Amino acid sequence: MSFDREGLGRLVAAHGAVVRVVLAGTAGSAPREVGAAMVVWAGGQDGTIGGGALEYEAAARARAMLATGADRLDRVPLGPALNQCCGGAVVLLSEVWDAARLAGLGDIVARPMPGAGAAMPLKVANRLRAARNGTRPVIAEALQGWMIEPVATPAREIWIWGAGHVGRALVAVLSPLPGLHLTWIDTDAARFPEVPQGVTQRIVANPADLVAEAPRGAEHLVLTFSHALDLELCHRLLGHGFAQLGLIGSDTKWARFRSRLASLGHPPAQISRIRCPIGQKGLGKHPQAIAVGVACDVLTTQNNKTETGSGHNGEGRAAGP
Repeated sequence: MSFDREGLGRLVAAHGAVVRVVLAGTAGSAPREVGAAMVVWAGGQDGTIGGGALEYEAAARARAMLATGADRLDRVPLGPALNQCCGGAVVLLSEVWDAARLAGLGDIVARPMPGAGAAMPLKVANRLRAARNGTRPVIAEALQGWMIEPVATPAREIWIWGAGHVGRALVAVLSPLPGLHLTWIDTDAARFPEVPQGVTQRIVANPADLVAEAPRGAEHLVLTFSHALDLELCHRLLGHGFAQLGLIGSDTKWARFRSRLASLGHPPAQISRIRCPIGQKGLGKHPQAIAVGVACDVLTTQNNKTETGSGHNGEGRAAGP
C-alpha cells in the first residue's frame, strides 16, 4: 500500500483539512493490511480500512479530530472493543492533513506517530537509505514509533477510447483502483458523465490524432461509437507502440479488422497483439459485466512497459457490440 499524495491533495482542495486514517499495525486476524487507508472530512469519506464497525468508529473519531487538529494513535482489539469476530487487533494512525502539511512531502512519507520522539531513529534512517539506493523497496510499516509509507505513483497508464456505455462502466470500475492513471477520450463533452477525480479527460474531434501523445508503455482499450474510428485507432497504435491493446467487438468484427489491418501493412505477429473481444466471455455482454471482466484482466496481468513486450492479456474474452 502507498500514500496517495495526489488523491489526498484533491480531497484537501475540495474539503479543506481532512483526516487520513491508516492501518499502522495488525495482530491476528484483521480486515485489511498495513497501509490501508481512508480519508474523512465533515461530510463524507473516501477509501476504506475495512471492518464495518471498525471503520464506523474510526470515522467518528476522525470527524471529532477536525475540531482539535491533533493527530492520534489508537490500538483497537477488534473482539473486546467492537464485538467483531476477527479476533485480532489493529493500530490506527489518524492524522490531520491540510495543504501546508502536504507541501513538505518527499518521495517517502516518514514521520513520528503520536507519543514518539521527533528525532528519526537510526533504524528508520537506514530503511529510508536502503529504499533510496535501491537495495530494499520501501513498504508501509510502523518502525520504532515512526510510520513509513511510499508515495504512490501510477504504475500503469490506461487510455480508454470512448465514453459510451462500456467506456463509462470501465471508468467506474477502474478509476478507484490503486496504481492506475486513466486517460479518457471522446469527441464531445456531452458524451461524458461526470468524470471521476484523477481521470484525465480529453475531448478532440478526431481521437486518433491523440495516439502520438500516448506513452509507448500505455495500455489501450478501444471502444468508440464508430467501427471506422476503432480501426483507425488500432492502425495508428500498431504503428506507434503500446504495452497492451484491447478492442471491443464480436468475432466477426475482429475477423474483418484483421483483414483490414493486414491490407494496411501490419504483419500478423503485430496484429495478434490486439486482444479482441475484451473481457471474459462467461460474464456476458452487459457493459458492467464487460467492465468487470476487463478489470479482472487488468488486476491479474503484469503490465509490460516496453514497446515490444508480449501485449497479450490472456485467453478470457467477452463479445462486444
